[in-house]
Amino acid sequence: MQEPVCLISNGEDGGLSVQQEALEMLQQIQQPVVVVAIVGLYRTGKSYLMNRLAGKHSGFALGNTIESKTKGIWMWCVPHPSKKDQTLVLLDTEGLGDVKKGDPKHDTKIFALAILLSSTLVYNSRGTIDNRAIEELQYVTELTEYIKIKSTEEEVDDTEFVRFFPNFIWTVRDFTLEQKIDGQDVTDDEYLDYALQLRNGSSKTVMTYNLPRQCIRNYFPTRKCFTFPFPTHPDNMSNLESMNPNELSPTFLEVAEEFYLFVIKESQGKLLKDGYKVNGKVLGHLVQLYVDTISNGGMPCLENAVVVISQIENKAAVEDGVGVYRGGMEQLKQSFPVELPLITSEHQRLHTEALQEFMKRRFKDDQGEYLESLEKSIDRHFEQYLHHNEEASKKKCQDLLTSLSADMTDRLQNGFYAKPGGYELFCQDMEIIVGEYNKQTLTLVKAKEVLEQFSKNKHTESEAIRQTDAKLSEKEKQICEEREKALLLEQKMKVEEEEKLRLEAKMKADQESFEENMKQIAESKESETRRGQEEFERALESKMREQREMLDNGHAMQAEMLKLEIEESRRKHEEAQALQARQHELMLENLRKERQTQDQKHDQAMTQMNLQHEQTLTEMRNQHEQVMAQIQAEKENQETMQAIRENNLAVETQKLMQELEETKRSSVEHQAVQARAVEEKLAKLNLEKQEMQQQHERAMGTLRQQCEQMKSVTVKMPKQKETCNVQ
Repeated sequence: MQEPVCLISNGEDGGLSVQQEALEMLQQIQQPVVVVAIVGLYRTGKSYLMNRLAGKHSGFALGNTIESKTKGIWMWCVPHPSKKDQTLVLLDTEGLGDVKKGDPKHDTKIFALAILLSSTLVYNSRGTIDNRAIEELQYVTELTEYIKIKSTEEEVDDTEFVRFFPNFIWTVRDFTLEQKIDGQDVTDDEYLDYALQLRNGSSKTVMTYNLPRQCIRNYFPTRKCFTFPFPTHPDNMSNLESMNPNELSPTFLEVAEEFYLFVIKESQGKLLKDGYKVNGKVLGHLVQLYVDTISNGGMPCLENAVVVISQIENKAAVEDGVGVYRGGMEQLKQSFPVELPLITSEHQRLHTEALQEFMKRRFKDDQGEYLESLEKSIDRHFEQYLHHNEEASKKKCQDLLTSLSADMTDRLQNGFYAKPGGYELFCQDMEIIVGEYNKQTLTLVKAKEVLEQFSKNKHTESEAIRQTDAKLSEKEKQICEEREKALLLEQKMKVEEEEKLRLEAKMKADQESFEENMKQIAESKESETRRGQEEFERALESKMREQREMLDNGHAMQAEMLKLEIEESRRKHEEAQALQARQHELMLENLRKERQTQDQKHDQAMTQMNLQHEQTLTEMRNQHEQVMAQIQAEKENQETMQAIRENNLAVETQKLMQELEETKRSSVEHQAVQARAVEEKLAKLNLEKQEMQQQHERAMGTLRQQCEQMKSVTVKMPKQKETCNVQ
């Protein structure tokens, strides 16, 4: 941002409203934010300090008159000068104590918002830190009327606020006193601690005196003080913004530099409960939530804020995770179709990245509700991408078959196969098409299913060609028909095997996703526990430091009360840890149960698939045995017929030989005529024998071919007794 913008405006009726343009700027910041807010009476030079933190001479308006210059809360977001992974958000509030304000509680609302939104609060005043200055900080005593920790009516010690409130810096402007206490020089911090010391006693006067001091001690985890001398002559104060640094007091510039370095170095990032880091987007949600609550007459509740922010952030975290997953899968989709191992491995990689992205924003998802939502969404998208890949693969396979079978289609249209021997030519063309198709679709999903459908479509044409093929006997036609049925069953079995591989891949991907979830949850839980423990220890250290100061200053009763509060805090912290541990274990148990349910569904699907596969296998086995039995029966029939024909030829030959012997006893002339007749008959018989032998060989060759084809059909079937042995 080049200049400050109004974040929360003041209406004419005194009402507060969030400026949407500023809110949108804030919500674009994805980095964790360090939020420094400044409050104080008007005309005390707050804006000058904020400009200095921004590294600028001007920006926030400087009030040089008796009129308050800043109205509402103004924001300036700048890169953090030393923490490159964070953004510095500066909030300049309107001056407190402006007589023109109609709402007597308006200043307290501004003060409360500054505390709720900041990680470091700067309170700016003039003169000294005397009783009047502390009384002017009356707003701190009214904070419990505008801010509460828990949503229930459960009483909360004031010291609990220290876990949620920002660090506190008191800047004293135009300080002219000598910094001595009892004649001893003291530092700025010692001066502040002295001013915040409590008085002994229980009178109304003492209680009134101690109340604001006790609130400051209870509410703020750390306290720091800077005393600034006059920056220049009072006559030049109206020109402070335009004055060069060399025109200002060197001592003032020295303190301003110390203030700048301390704030930049020591101010921590804004945190929510359990150490959750706030970025610009979350801060924007907090601004809207707190302003709406106050404007509607409600009291901002830190516990409710955490619940609301967790809902907003967890929902956004799911969207971010799904966005990462879909973005990667959409890129892969450009390459569809791809083989199954590639899409499942890419799914697993993107699932891990999506889960990591989700975990960055996941906050207080104690029941695992949003994690479950992420998993279901990713699983749904995975199924969709599997389907898209399968559809792309099916189209590619269909186009390939259309191309490979183009010649066959032309031949069918031209009646090429409508002739004796046409069925054998058709089968040969089919074998060529299927062989080439299988070569080119080894890694494509749904390739077997497409081929099965193609084979079913061609079965009708094959049957018509077979029935009209005059070259085939009725027995051969029957065998061919049974062989085609066996081939279709083989295709069906391969489709089932392909679907089984898909299910196994899905089961493996689901198991790997579950293991990655458990790993990420464990890491996230460890991180959350560590942040929560660090937050508790910071708050505990603040209480223990306060207790030691009470003892050192003779406030035994207050020290004893703090001791009891510390013990109670430890007890509540241990109970909270135990509750979180139970909730975490319950979430893990629910995840395990969900995983078991998925495993059961997978097992049921696999069992059903195996049963279907076994049924298909049984059909194939029965079909195989039936065809092989027919082939064996035909073989035996051929051998029997061949034996009969050979026997008949032998009888005929023997008769002719006898006739030939008888001709030898005839006259010479008659003998020659008879011999020629017998020889012609013998020659004819030999020719018939050769033709018969060739026919037998052809028939046996066809049977051998059919036998080998049936053997190839059942390559993946369990080994069984061979019923065909055609030699």
